[in-house]
Amino acid sequence: MSTKDYLEKDYYKSLGVAKDADAATIKKAYRKLARELHPDKNPGNADAERRFKEVSEAYDVLSDSAKRKEYDEARTLFAGGGFRPGGFGAGAPGGSSSFDMSDLFGGGGSADLGDLFSDLFGGASTGGSTFGRRRSSSTPTRGQDVEAEITLEFEQAAHGVTLPLRLSGPATCTVCGGSGARPGTSPRTCPTCGGTGMTSRNQGAFGFSEPCRDCRGTGSIIDDPCPQCGGSGSTVQTRTINVRIPVGVRDGAKLRIRGKGNPGARGGPAGDLLVTVKVRQHPLFGRAGDDLVLTVPVTFAEAALGTTLRVPTLDGAVSLKVAPGTPSGRTLRVRGRGVRTGKATGDLLVTVEVAVPKRISGEAREALEKYAAAQADDPRPQITAALARSGE
Repeated sequence: MSTKDYLEKDYYKSLGVAKDADAATIKKAYRKLARELHPDKNPGNADAERRFKEVSEAYDVLSDSAKRKEYDEARTLFAGGGFRPGGFGAGAPGGSSSFDMSDLFGGGGSADLGDLFSDLFGGASTGGSTFGRRRSSSTPTRGQDVEAEITLEFEQAAHGVTLPLRLSGPATCTVCGGSGARPGTSPRTCPTCGGTGMTSRNQGAFGFSEPCRDCRGTGSIIDDPCPQCGGSGSTVQTRTINVRIPVGVRDGAKLRIRGKGNPGARGGPAGDLLVTVKVRQHPLFGRAGDDLVLTVPVTFAEAALGTTLRVPTLDGAVSLKVAPGTPSGRTLRVRGRGVRTGKATGDLLVTVEVAVPKRISGEAREALEKYAAAQADDPRPQITAALARSGE
């Protein structure tokens, strides 16, 4: 992004957020606008496509903390008038400022704001401001990462799957290959700035750098723009990417696919695609880490007398022995029949619950009454003892 763009474009206004908006608010605003302005939703609408590019560009800057800091600094220093060619502030009434820039820079010659910004923002260090370093705007820049979301069925997440993911956004122009020039022609180095994208000029006691007006800070001039992208080097395109989901992926996992994000600028590498995985609930199974969780209802007779159950897994069925006298709520473990992640495989945890019928036949009631009369054991001896002590 050129310095000129930083000074002339109000990215906060483009997204409709306040200047102190946090990252979550910015993302929410971008997603809302991107859905409304998406080319698939507005076919043939040039204004919607222009706005889609505008909000994408705004999000590209404001979602990146380093770019946002540079953007805010640029607008504060330049657009806000923090540094003016004529000096700092007003002087005494009726006259000009008595402050001499030569006092600030320790000499009688002209001063360059590039040197001042270099001190303010860390000079040529990696984390410093681009304005202080006067870095060539023709330097290749890595593309922005793209976030997407994909929803899987429970079995797909457990077994792994490869699914197509459809994305729309800025992509390298297929006609000019990203150069911005009509096929058969090439951009030429700007003769005014020599390809740096910045020019210096003196006014009064000091000099300062500003984006080159001839090339608009890009360092190159396109005499014959590409008819497809208008010289920008990118267009809004819809593309399909096959995403391989690993075996045993969990709900909320984030997958990084290298080089599948937005294209880089001026020949820079593309960003990455960050895919958030959402997994739908299964009608029978739950998941606890790598273990599968299953609740199986049994009758009182099965729990009291014991039985062998056939229970499902994600790969067929298994036999499970329930011992006589198994209480309701006990969990039985079937080893190795859970979810596989890498070389490890979880277990199947089966919780037995005694099912109490809401209606019983007369014959069944009679049998239960005979059982209750014949059953001498008290199932709640401690409570019975406490009641006896209290005289109840």
